[in-house]
Amino acid sequence: MKINELIQSFTIQMSNEENDLYCSLDGYRALDSFTERERFVIENLIRKSLVSKVVSNGQATVVKND
Repeated sequence: MKINELIQSFTIQMSNEENDLYCSLDGYRALDSFTERERFVIENLIRKSLVSKVVSNGQATVVKND
């Protein structure tokens, strides 16, 4: 039996602030375009694997994981 068959609904807990920022992400956005507080929240979302940080041409961007 696979783990996906055992767990019907798998959710990752987010704070209200994390959820608001997560919902506002549409496509790729430069990490520099966020305030310092928003960057801190984004780092938490990266640790929770809800957001990915992509570095290309020396510029860091973030995108939602679907």
